[in-house]
Amino acid sequence: MGRRKKEPKSVHREKIASAASKLFMEKGIAAASMDDIAKAAGYSKATLYVYYENKEEIVGLLVLNSMKKLYGYINSALEQQETTKTRYDFICQGLVQYQEEFPFYFKMVLDKINIDFESSNYLPEEKETYQVGEEINEKLKDFLISGIKKGDLRDNLEIMPTIFNFWGMLSGLIQLAANKEEYIKNAMGLSKNQFLEYGFQMLYFSIANREELL
Repeated sequence: MGRRKKEPKSVHREKIASAASKLFMEKGIAAASMDDIAKAAGYSKATLYVYYENKEEIVGLLVLNSMKKLYGYINSALEQQETTKTRYDFICQGLVQYQEEFPFYFKMVLDKINIDFESSNYLPEEKETYQVGEEINEKLKDFLISGIKKGDLRDNLEIMPTIFNFWGMLSGLIQLAANKEEYIKNAMGLSKNQFLEYGFQMLYFSIANREELL
């Protein structure tokens, strides 16, 4: 216990969060208790509560960390690539990488994010997660506006509805491919990546400037 006390609080929080993340993947978030998390992390339950008030706080931190990773994927795609189509392709790849690395949090973040911050009944991590999500939306907004100005994307796109449809269709496609990988292979003769590539191109064509495709 003496060695633990000398370590920064952030070190213990990271150890616990890492153990919890592995446990959530094995048992599911709902089935994992604070007792389970304490055992997996090698802490007593009493010590666990020194670093986290409840399981929701641990989940909130993990979702926030995963969203920051997603922001990094998308930001890298938009900054390192020049053409609209290449930037789009790298955004799609970043989303696939995010789903494969954080399958639980991919679905959770896309299902529901707390946006009610008027009351005090929310976790600090929830507000920061929301803010990161808004930063991602701003990146996508810049991507769309840039593509329109270059003549690569349709000039009649409504930006915010397009962003939300963009999220819904891409995330739904990625989740479907993850859930139905064997069916896609057996029924269509396509790998998951081939199926996703086909779907990504269909979605791009729906927002692309038709003249540019000719």
